[in-house]
This record gives sequence, structure tokens and C-alpha cells, in this order.
Amino acid sequence: MRMDKLKIGLFGFGVVGQGIFQVLGKSKNANAEIVGICVRNPDKPRAVAADRSLFTASPDAILGNPEVDLVVEVIDDARASYDIVRRALLKGIPVVSGNKAMLARHLPELIEIQRQHDVALLYDASSCGSIPVIRNLEEYYDNDLLLEVKGILNGSSNYILSRVFDHRDSYAEALAQAQALGFAESDPSFDIEGYDSLFKLVIITVHALGAYVAPERIFTYGISTIHDADIRYAREKGVKIKLVAQVVKVSDEHFTMFVMPEFVTPSKYIYSVDDEYNGVVIRGECYDRQFMFGKGAGSLPTASSILSDIMARRHDYRYEYKKSKFMQKPDYTTDITLRIYARYTMTDIPSVLRFTKIREQYAGEESNYVIGDVQLSELLEKRPQLSGADVFLANIPQFFLDRDN
Repeated sequence: MRMDKLKIGLFGFGVVGQGIFQVLGKSKNANAEIVGICVRNPDKPRAVAADRSLFTASPDAILGNPEVDLVVEVIDDARASYDIVRRALLKGIPVVSGNKAMLARHLPELIEIQRQHDVALLYDASSCGSIPVIRNLEEYYDNDLLLEVKGILNGSSNYILSRVFDHRDSYAEALAQAQALGFAESDPSFDIEGYDSLFKLVIITVHALGAYVAPERIFTYGISTIHDADIRYAREKGVKIKLVAQVVKVSDEHFTMFVMPEFVTPSKYIYSVDDEYNGVVIRGECYDRQFMFGKGAGSLPTASSILSDIMARRHDYRYEYKKSKFMQKPDYTTDITLRIYARYTMTDIPSVLRFTKIREQYAGEESNYVIGDVQLSELLEKRPQLSGADVFLANIPQFFLDRDN
């Protein structure tokens, strides 16, 4: 463990960057200081006061500063984030990052750079805010007994669905409130279309199973088209609709993964994960289910996760990517059958999708729905036809039903 003060070069001073500045100020044992802050506009007024001499608009002012022995990157531009992280690692400077979109697209390359240059990249804050999912998967679950990681990975969409089901707000009212409170952006598509959850799932899977799957190969479906008819149906069945991401081993040789709304029964842990919270269920061969719960977003929760990675670097901690070195890693497959609920009006879903079995069908004046079994590969292939405003899909979970009785 190093005893001298850790000198940090910080990229980004928005909500999370300011949170890091505050959290470092509160920590009595961090023994770290920020020696430079790179932002687009150094003269912009900010809610958190910091010495103006720290600010710069030049990445080189930090990356070329021999004093800096850790880069912390929390900017929202994935392309700029990639450039900063890659340059720092190539210079041998360890990095802490929270940019899930960048990591999900470039993680294989960044893992190789870490190996070649003997340098560390930590990113627990990229997945589930304050919940230490990645560190636990890397250390505690570093074996081949893990079967599934499943959960609510996005606080914004969960807040909206909580308002709908627990407070009976309309979807539009819930979305507006989420935006007013800062849980959702003015353009909320990144959260409600499932992409935020998707990128987190890609990163989690690298540590859960040692396998990387590019985001475009994964079926992702959000909640933006949810309708009163879907909410009524769920209430009639005594379930809630949650936006759920999951990676599942379907055999010793294969795993699958997807992001979809899901009908969640009261017996499931994630049924009670409400508001802006996240919840992750980890299932294994010998330990059944274990549950992690906490705030998944926000300035201070995310900053606390960044602080954890900063402290880990004081002890020279790095990810070992143990499972990626397994001789027999499972292969990704979409050749599995899901049971789905599909509500539609104009789009003729039974004609669009090749159901292997239809289990229930309803036609009404307001809308129609069909419940049936369909291949995940079929959903992935037909994703463009399923994107209409008149269509909503939800997963009816079938994995591990025999284990949950």
C-alpha cells in the first residue's frame, strides 16, 4: 500500500465529478488530492466550489503532468472518454472510469492494453452506481458455479415504473416527475429504451462469465411504449412490470443475455426494488440466490463507488479477469425459447413473429395481445418490426422456475 498522497487528474466536473470532489473532501482516510480538472469550459459557474487554478480545457495538461498518478474519468461523451482512457493506459497511468457506454464497446481492447502495459483500469461505478457488483463477481464469484446475474440496472426507468405501479401515476406523469427530479434526462431514451441497462450488462458479463458480447448482438427492448392496457393486465395478474437485464447460463457450453420489460411476481427479490434503486440477483449452483440492493445512480452514490476504486488503487488492486482465462468459456447463443406477452394494435404481431406455441390470445377494441413462445433469435431478427409505438413486449420468466418453488 502506498503511503504518500495520491495525485488525481479528474476528467469531468458535472454531477458525478462534483460528487467525487465532495466525497474526497469528506473522506478522512483517502489521502488523495485532485491536482487538475479537465472540462470543456473552465469558466462555467458551478454549484460546487473548487480552486479555479485546477481547471483546464486541455487533456494534455493532465495526461502530460508527471505529478498525476491516477486518472479519474467521468465525462458523458463516450468517444472522448475512450480517447482519454486509452491514452492514459498507454502512458502507464492507471484509470478509474464510470463511462458504461465506452466500456461496453471497447472493453476487449482496453483489457489487452492493461495486460501489455501492466497498468490497471477500474470501473465499478459503471454498473449499478453504489452496488459493488463487478468487484464481487471478480473476487467472490471467481469460479464456474455462477448460473445467472439478473436485475434492475437502471434507476431512471425503475423510478418511472414505481410511480406507475405503486402510486398509480400515468406513464407520462411518472416520466415528467423523473425528469423534474433529475432521475431522467430531457431526452430519456438512453434509460427508457434499455441501452443504459444493456451497456451495464455487457460489462457485468465479462466478469460473470469471462465472455464479451458486443451490444448490437443483444436483444434490447425498453418501456417507452408501455400502455394503460399493459399496466391493467399486470395489475389483474398481481405482478409488476420492471425493466430487467439478465445473463444466464443455459448449459455448460452456452449462455444467453437480453434486456426486456418483465412481469415480476411478489415472490421475487426485485419485485420490491422501487424508486431510483437498483437490485441484482446472483444465482449459483451451490449457493442458490444472493441479492444486492442499493442506489444505482446520482451524484454521491456514484462518487462513493469511484472513491472505492480510488482506495483500491492505493492497495494496487486490479481486475484479474480470471474467468476470461478459463479453458472452457461458454459461448453466447440466441437459440433459446422465451415466453413473451406482446400487446399491439396496428402491427400484426402474430404475423410478424414466428411463435413456436401460442398460449393465449385476445382481441379487443382498444388493443390486442398474444402470449406465446418464441426464439430469442427471432426477436433479435425482427427488432425493427417490433419498434412501433403500438407494440409493447414483456418477458414472462421461465428460467429456474423449478428452483424457486
